[in-house]
Amino acid sequence: MTTLARSNLPLPLLRRGKVREVYEVDRDRLLLVASDRVSAFDVVMAEPIPRKGAVLTQLSAFWFETLGGLGPTHFITADTDRIVAEIPLLAGRRDEMAGRAMLVRRTDPVPFECVIRGYLSGSAWKEYRQSGTLAGETLPPGLRESDSFPVPRFSPATKADSGHDMNVTPGDVALALGTERAAELEARSQAIYRAGRDHAATRGIIIADTKFEFGTDPDGALRLIDEVLTPDSSRFWPADRYQPGRPQPSFDKQPLRDYLQRLADQGHWNMTAPGPTLPAEVIAATSQRYLDAFHLLTGSPLPEFT
Repeated sequence: MTTLARSNLPLPLLRRGKVREVYEVDRDRLLLVASDRVSAFDVVMAEPIPRKGAVLTQLSAFWFETLGGLGPTHFITADTDRIVAEIPLLAGRRDEMAGRAMLVRRTDPVPFECVIRGYLSGSAWKEYRQSGTLAGETLPPGLRESDSFPVPRFSPATKADSGHDMNVTPGDVALALGTERAAELEARSQAIYRAGRDHAATRGIIIADTKFEFGTDPDGALRLIDEVLTPDSSRFWPADRYQPGRPQPSFDKQPLRDYLQRLADQGHWNMTAPGPTLPAEVIAATSQRYLDAFHLLTGSPLPEFT
């Protein structure tokens, strides 16, 4: 399976994100293609990470199928043969899509990311350390980095095509969308997180936090969309190495972040685009983290897609 820096399929391109291209199939369906691009510190690196796109697509497909009983989703299929059968125009582009394309129902995206935090980490820890709050709401005193919350916290954020998302309160979501829709988003997010967390725990993984996206279909139903419980949207920690009071090792692009942070600390990179050239060992280590996460969560290695 070759790496793919960006796809270029013979379909109308709706948008190109940091990782995915979104194509219009017809008025009711979209095709999502996850490239092997990788971003860190809001900068997209020049070098792709082998098999990353397939991990994101196939792991999301696993979760859509596993957790589908918790409410409607946009997922139709991530099977390349079925996609080609449904869209004959793509018959000659199978290699470009293999393993990394997902056919989905079209929705109107909700303008908030639904973040669920089971543990105090990342931007939440940074804010808490500075002010004792999360999105401006006071948290109990004396918490340590990576401490678990007694009850997972719904911590929504605004969406940003570039730069950082901004944490907001559930009340902000209610003001924008109405209390009923906001309550539905929180309830759905909490239920999906708890089910995913419980499954991951049986595989020796802690899902420290994650973000979900939702969209409304033409009937007004709220559907889970985009990616679900992947290393790009979640923090996965090995349970047997968990120790509160410090950062945790993780099954994601941590080798890449660590390398870039070292360069920044040494004054060799200012954390703005363009990113530095990545050594082969950093690329390989990052790819392996993604593959390990897929294998542990699904119980099977990522298939070879040809």
